[in-house]
Amino acid sequence: MSPEQNAINLGITFPKKDKGYLNLCVRSGNLLLTSGHVSDMKGKLGAGLTVEQGYQAARECAVKILQSVHQTHGTLDGLRVLRLLGCVNSTGDFTDQHLVVNGASDLLHQIFGKDGDGYHARSALGYASLPTGVAVEVEAILEVIT
Repeated sequence: MSPEQNAINLGITFPKKDKGYLNLCVRSGNLLLTSGHVSDMKGKLGAGLTVEQGYQAARECAVKILQSVHQTHGTLDGLRVLRLLGCVNSTGDFTDQHLVVNGASDLLHQIFGKDGDGYHARSALGYASLPTGVAVEVEAILEVIT
């Protein structure tokens, strides 16, 4: 099945969005670079939010990234995920950022294949705060391969 069909089967939709203050996904050559996409969930991991809640927040960020990529590229087909940066709003002693950001990585593996075009490089970092108090922010770089 194609990445686009995999996403649709997972219930992901691709609504048209008006241009905002910043470009959420820009193409440069064969690369698609996204802005950071934030979760609707607010709060801090290690102080009220669980790893599972953070995982879901990171997954939500990945859905938003896919919607922005789709708006720019017109499809999810013919893409390879190169890199993710996951930023986790967390306490100083919270050390499971990688488990939180797995929420984004796992979704991309489901859509693009873990051993194929979804196999990506990644950083998962903890931050003392994120804009508007969101729990997670994720950005991505994808390559247009066809």
